[in-house]
Amino acid sequence: MAQLSSIKKSKGLPGGGKARRIYLHLHEEIMRGVYAAGAVLPGEQKLAVTLDVSRVTVRRALDALEGDGLVERRAGSGTTVCAPRPQPSMVADFSTLMPQLVEMGQNTTARLLSFSYGVAPGGVARALGLDPKARVQAAVRLRLVEGEPFSHLTTWVPEGIAQNYTEAELATTPLFRLLERSGVKVVAAHQSVSATLASPEVAEVLGVSIGSPLLSLDRVVRDASEQGVEYLSALYRPDMFQLEMSLSHVGAGKTRHWEPVINPTRKEAAE
Repeated sequence: MAQLSSIKKSKGLPGGGKARRIYLHLHEEIMRGVYAAGAVLPGEQKLAVTLDVSRVTVRRALDALEGDGLVERRAGSGTTVCAPRPQPSMVADFSTLMPQLVEMGQNTTARLLSFSYGVAPGGVARALGLDPKARVQAAVRLRLVEGEPFSHLTTWVPEGIAQNYTEAELATTPLFRLLERSGVKVVAAHQSVSATLASPEVAEVLGVSIGSPLLSLDRVVRDASEQGVEYLSALYRPDMFQLEMSLSHVGAGKTRHWEPVINPTRKEAAE
């Protein structure tokens, strides 16, 4: 299941490696509920001793957390964890990540950030099975829920296919719809999920700190002839996008094991 939530935009990670480490540590504790809304964090001096850093380092981390809207600092009252804002949500299934786009398209909006043609990056060309000098249409889009950005999408499509739709159409129509309209019959895809850190460019449009952790999904889509027709590189804010999977315990005796439960009612591609 993928859940989306709305948060206050960050002012950025604090300067200095130690301050960033403390910031990320406290950020994780707050997000996991170790420090619930309304809880008062230990004082600066206690945190400094516990985390083996200077008080100045702790103060920088707390300042950044306050900039993120996660804590409130008042003289004489300490540092209080703020209550989370109401969270709009939408549902998707990790075991069927391909079948989500229709639902996402109905509950989110997309903003086209760039659109161009050029030679495919080396890794993209190899993944799609293209000649190293082959041209592709590259597009970068930002997807939002209730006006809040939650995913940064970069797609590469072979030029011969992409010429069947315009920049304006890509800005308003899901890509897989445009591929179908272009005569492409999508039959298979391979995708991998990992993690990465937000670059300055991505951090700015997603409204997160530079270096913030992001969920990374890469997908190669193929047609009936096994030719690559799309390469998707998607970056998601982990505070707004959670992956969950339902499992069934199957088999007998020593062969019993967990298998994902696949929802057979979803039939279309996600992004």
